[in-house]
Amino acid sequence: MSDIPPSRSSRTEDKRGFLQKLAEMLHPGPDSKDELIETLVEAQDNDVIGAQSREMLEGVIRMADMTAGDVMVAAPRMDLIDIDAPYDELLHLVIATAHSRFPVYEGDKENILGILMAKDLLKLQRAPELNVKALLRPAVFVPESKGLNDLLREFRGNRNHLAIVIDEFGRIAGLITIEDVLEQIVGEIEDEFDIAEDEGDIFGLSDRTYRVSGDTSVERVSEAFGVDLQDAGFDTIGGLVAHEMGHVPKRGEHFALSGLQFTVLHTKGGAVRWFKVSPVAAG
Repeated sequence: MSDIPPSRSSRTEDKRGFLQKLAEMLHPGPDSKDELIETLVEAQDNDVIGAQSREMLEGVIRMADMTAGDVMVAAPRMDLIDIDAPYDELLHLVIATAHSRFPVYEGDKENILGILMAKDLLKLQRAPELNVKALLRPAVFVPESKGLNDLLREFRGNRNHLAIVIDEFGRIAGLITIEDVLEQIVGEIEDEFDIAEDEGDIFGLSDRTYRVSGDTSVERVSEAFGVDLQDAGFDTIGGLVAHEMGHVPKRGEHFALSGLQFTVLHTKGGAVRWFKVSPVAAG
């Protein structure tokens, strides 16, 4: 007697989501995401998983409810390139921000023409007859309501690492990168310009500005830049700037204090990891 062939249902691909499968593996099964996170904490306490694994799994779980609007860089803090800007100005912006991709506009900042890769500027230097428009790559637009899970899947599928976020009225609300999405899972991602904490706290940059650690003492900043911050009542420059701003600083924000312009480069755990510091331009 021949074996009974497997039923069609048994051959059907298992379409359960990752969270559902994980929940069914745990006993007793949690009934909500909060309970699932609590179960992961218990698993860490029992040495079933490590702390880093728990944090990443929590990030995956929480990201399921997040949208592009939750983690985007808001429009006022976007670094944009004017299509008509001279080459030297473009180069200065690339050096000053250390970004690898820039939205390019013409006339109105709402009129995004495409995305310029910083590395493509080298082509302009070698071949001046080219223009910026010829180097642009298509811009991807997504709504604020776009789920991060879906957005990450699209980033991986189309190999774009940056998208322009649009609000409900069709206006530009901000931008989001694949790094912004991945940071919800693995935490703050540091780039190749980051410096280990034990290697120093103030560094000169090629454009005559400085990279300053948020943990640098107020006294050291005062001495290094010749300003008077000694009576501020704060130990670190990150704490002082956050107090003066009146809120937790976000990446890309600018603040002028005692003749110095502080630009937030990186944040971690609600505190500023690195500032870019330069003298305030004379008005």
